Amino acid sequence: MAWKKIKISSFLTERESRIKPTEANRIGLKRLNKIDFSGEIHLTNKPTNTDMILIKRGDLVISGINVEKGAVAVYQGDEDIIATIHYSAYVFDETKIDIEYFKTFLKSQAFKEVINSQTRSGIKTELKAKHFLPLEINLPDLENQIRIKDKINLASRKISDLDKINNKNSQYIKNLRQQILQEAVQGKLVKQDPKDEPASILLKKIKAEKEKLIKEGKIKKQKPLPTIEEDEVPYDLPKGWEWIYFIDLLNFRIGKTPTRGDPKYWNNGIFPWVSIRDMTHKEKVINTREKISSLAAKEVFKNPISPKGTILMSFKLTLGKLSILDTDAYHNEAIISIFPYLEETKKYLWHFLPIILKIQKSKKDVLMGQTMNSTSLSRIVFPLPPLPEQARIVEKVDKLMAYCDELEKQVKENQQNSEKLMGAVLKESFIGHNDHT
Repeated sequence: MAWKKIKISSFLTERESRIKPTEANRIGLKRLNKIDFSGEIHLTNKPTNTDMILIKRGDLVISGINVEKGAVAVYQGDEDIIATIHYSAYVFDETKIDIEYFKTFLKSQAFKEVINSQTRSGIKTELKAKHFLPLEINLPDLENQIRIKDKINLASRKISDLDKINNKNSQYIKNLRQQILQEAVQGKLVKQDPKDEPASILLKKIKAEKEKLIKEGKIKKQKPLPTIEEDEVPYDLPKGWEWIYFIDLLNFRIGKTPTRGDPKYWNNGIFPWVSIRDMTHKEKVINTREKISSLAAKEVFKNPISPKGTILMSFKLTLGKLSILDTDAYHNEAIISIFPYLEETKKYLWHFLPIILKIQKSKKDVLMGQTMNSTSLSRIVFPLPPLPEQARIVEKVDKLMAYCDELEKQVKENQQNSEKLMGAVLKESFIGHNDHT
């Protein structure tokens, strides 16, 4: 295969035209809004306050800022358009360059190496024509450009098919996780054991613990809630289960935010203060972006700090995001600390509170806006299995989720292999022929 070292300017010519903003707005041409990383051109009718360039049908258009990410296209519209000077337009010689081959080359590692070797410290801001056109590249003849392009396109189609399979598998695993959790809270995941002490007995134990905490002054006595009506429950439960209110199972505490801009609350912070940004679903909160002062803890928070091991749940704009504290911390008013009356129910809560919220969100208007208060939180209805069944459910779910983790790991490896395969194809096509000579 014959390769020659030639300047890009030997087959590209810049379309040099500067149009002042007043003239650009007067002529009424559509404006290039962006070239996305797949190479698609997006237009807009927005006016401009800066100088513009003219682009005609068939021009190669390059985003000087994002060329290496794929922001390269051949304009195929019937009418001329304009673009800011962060873009450049080129007429190309079809007898010397296959433009699809060249577009792929511009996105390759080989082109990055050309830039780094032939320009002073590379192109740090944007690729202007004065830097771009003098670059020397090794170029095969037109026939071999087309052959290489076809080879890359074939590989790209095969990799695209693999990516579609991987995406379908990812969605399948996501749906599988959802189905596992949904069947668990409906009592369909493990068999019921008639020897299990029913949830009604467990509920009496929870109630006794709650009354003990009230007597000790650790929690306040709540107004009794009405009996759960049939239209409040989203599905029927197996024998031995009970529908209960959220507040019957646990005590929760809403956080606060000290006055912003008040230095006495934020300067010299010593206590971690959790916002939703600090939370990753089903992960530990180890560090927080902000800390509050001892004065903030004393004056703003009337309750003690939430201890390590406390479950946190978001309940405002982001509903049902769960994390667990890995350190003692306070938190903001979009988060609640959750304190089960019986520690034995904590694992069940941790696994299934998000799916229960999701099921009820589609059922109850109170959750549709995804913004709740202490009253609506208290009245979430919760399916309570017998305690031994809770343990069996948690054990089964842990095993199935570990299986899903393995499946996701395989999908991720397949995706990485696809990326490596494409990299190998591009390297074979370009790198070996663009040595820095």
